[in-house]
Amino acid sequence: MALFQSEPTKKMTMDKPVDSLFDKTASQLVGKPINRVDGSLKVSGQAPYTAEFYVEGQAYGVLVGATIAKGKIKHIDSRAVEDIPGVIKVVIDPKHFLRNSQQGGEKKAPTQGATEIFYHGQPIAAVIAETFEAATEGAKALKITYKDETEDAIIDFDAALSDAHPVNEAEGSDKNHRQGNPEQGLVDSEVSLDRVYYTPSQSNSPMEPHATLAYWEDDKLIMYTSNQMLASCKQQVADALGLDKDNVQLIARYVGGGFGSKLGIAPESIAAAISAKELKRPVLIVMTRPQVMESTVRRSNTRQRIGIGCDKNGTINTFIHNTITSNLPGESFFEPTALSTHYLYGGENRQVEYQMVDTNQVLSGSMRAPGEAVGLIAVECAMDELAHQLGLDPIELRRRNEPKQDPSQDIPFSTRQLVACMDKGAEQFGWDKRSAAPTSRLEGDWWIGMGMAVAARGNQLKLSEARATLQVDSSKSLGVKAIIETDMTDIGTGSYTVFTQIAADLLGLPVDHIEMKLGDTSLPPAVGSGGSMGAASSGSSIYLACQQLREMLADKVGLYPDTIQLHAGQVKKAGDHDVTVKEAIIESSKKIATDLVDKLAEKTGLSASIHELIPEQEYSHQDDYDFSNFQSHSLADIISQYDDQKLSAKGEIKPGKNEKSHRQASYGANFAEVAVHRFTGEIRVKRMTGVFAAGRILNHKTATSQCYGGMVFGIGSALMEEVIHDKHDGRLCNHDLSEYHIPVNADVPQLDVILMEEDDRYTNPMHIKGIGETAISGAAAAIGNAIYNAVGIRVRDFPITLDKLLHQLPE
Repeated sequence: MALFQSEPTKKMTMDKPVDSLFDKTASQLVGKPINRVDGSLKVSGQAPYTAEFYVEGQAYGVLVGATIAKGKIKHIDSRAVEDIPGVIKVVIDPKHFLRNSQQGGEKKAPTQGATEIFYHGQPIAAVIAETFEAATEGAKALKITYKDETEDAIIDFDAALSDAHPVNEAEGSDKNHRQGNPEQGLVDSEVSLDRVYYTPSQSNSPMEPHATLAYWEDDKLIMYTSNQMLASCKQQVADALGLDKDNVQLIARYVGGGFGSKLGIAPESIAAAISAKELKRPVLIVMTRPQVMESTVRRSNTRQRIGIGCDKNGTINTFIHNTITSNLPGESFFEPTALSTHYLYGGENRQVEYQMVDTNQVLSGSMRAPGEAVGLIAVECAMDELAHQLGLDPIELRRRNEPKQDPSQDIPFSTRQLVACMDKGAEQFGWDKRSAAPTSRLEGDWWIGMGMAVAARGNQLKLSEARATLQVDSSKSLGVKAIIETDMTDIGTGSYTVFTQIAADLLGLPVDHIEMKLGDTSLPPAVGSGGSMGAASSGSSIYLACQQLREMLADKVGLYPDTIQLHAGQVKKAGDHDVTVKEAIIESSKKIATDLVDKLAEKTGLSASIHELIPEQEYSHQDDYDFSNFQSHSLADIISQYDDQKLSAKGEIKPGKNEKSHRQASYGANFAEVAVHRFTGEIRVKRMTGVFAAGRILNHKTATSQCYGGMVFGIGSALMEEVIHDKHDGRLCNHDLSEYHIPVNADVPQLDVILMEEDDRYTNPMHIKGIGETAISGAAAAIGNAIYNAVGIRVRDFPITLDKLLHQLPE
């Protein structure tokens, strides 16, 4: 029984700009390009992923998906399966099986039910066996018949455009917006451009497939799972199964990529939980690659109309961005393509409008940089077209339309270095060597072209909590270590590393004195990994927990919290000898314990002789305890609360007024040089440069790596990635990595990344912004614009494949 109500907690709501302690710490570890602290574990195979865990008595499951795109199940015949050696059971739960995955951050279960089919591949049953091989054989043998296999499914997006309907703005991440008279403004403009761009469905394709190992301990469900946002996924699981959320624990210590497809729970999670309950033994279900692509999440295809009106000097007065996306019937998520259109360029007449087509295809949801990744393809290709139409350099056109404040909301930018990113990138890339006229540079059999596009991605902050503990540890060279706890995940982005740097900097300890505990819902809840907000949100909660510890230590040594210096295990104390962190922990623990006894004596009338066993002192945390329900405890019980000699504190961050008073975003500029073969139309990206401004950088090595990944995503979007559904039966034609093409080493040239120095006091106490999704924004458009510069062909239907160039190649 705990004798106090809560740990001391440092809370912050971002209602005003704040200073950062990182400007005052002695070690200055934050920002350094240190290696990943978990790198050796990963390369040696010691970092455990979901499918690598084993619980005694574990069975194996394989999902069985629908083979039609729309209809109802008539009968499931399991007789052939039961004769297969090793097969235990065919698990069917028409009510609770998930129809589809859930979106990120939702607290409710996704749509459930396995009697009516809404897309090809929808999970219907799970075959459980003693081995994975037996379960796979059983899944292939399961016979399913349908009531009506000819029921019309909506699979052809283009054919269904006439049935597009308004989106549910209340549940989306963007809203329709109209300002001035955009259609008339377009007509009245001296120069205008009105184009339609198409982007295809894309697959998130994380390296680690979706997987869940589920088992029950009485009424408690424990799941090793591969999810990005554990706190909200826990609530989704509880809602799907009708459980109290306290009876659900999710564990995901390492996640092998997600890119949005693991923001919410997927069908295998509930199937594993139900199977484990029925069999009374642990069950592991790992999706195959085709199942991941058929049954989890895709990025929606889009039809985007871009209308831009300006004067003859290129000053924009009108900007229209209308989008039609697709999703399953009843789903409210829509691809928010115009998120950055609201504030990227000036113009008094503005329109953003969304519509959606219901289709019988796998759920559309978030994929890396949802909205901007494909929205900026249309916007930035249109800006390049307009620059060519005006005879202006593309950078100069953007410079002339740089707004002084958010043109949609009339609020200031917290920081904005878009022009600086363009200028730096142009200098580094050699933009001055570009020929403005297409088909001007032929090297052998290759046309060479250069293109650029800007990047913008809104910055977010979400409620997150963390715990920091300083604990005496004789095994450490300084006699003390810090333990950081939060259910935040590491999906390969470097959470373990950057959070270690934050704690080490603020607590004055070496990196190897920090123990980071992530990915378990028994720990303080965080927003999770997604939306480029994980590092800012969870990192800020860790920052605040460490700040609280600094204040407790400062109180011990008689210093002001904002002037205390912790370095190499020492607490800096002016005019006296340094006090080690270890000494401060021991003394502070005694103070808090003694304060506890003082309170108990006052509240309960404990005898003076017992009370006097601990010396009289002054204390500063008297309001942190609640004795309203106190019953008598022995002194040993009281002291045992602190006999392990440690100090613990929590941190909590919340968004506040800043997110409405100032437009917060990361910015960048992508530059690309391409070669297009004069006869075959083959396209090769020769080099790329990306310049990005995203506040303070926590680790230059991991941030640069994230930018590499975003730029590689841009290559895929520009040249190859496209989910293809058979328009006759809804089958996903390219449902594996041999047919769904993503960039490989041979496709990726030398990438040059520059990170601009920036300090944004409005974002969070660390002054950081998201960067991983900024780099993908505009990358594909830069390649598309480079292709136009090379061969003079403007492709508005992505990806740009050679068949779209062949018949138009210049002589």
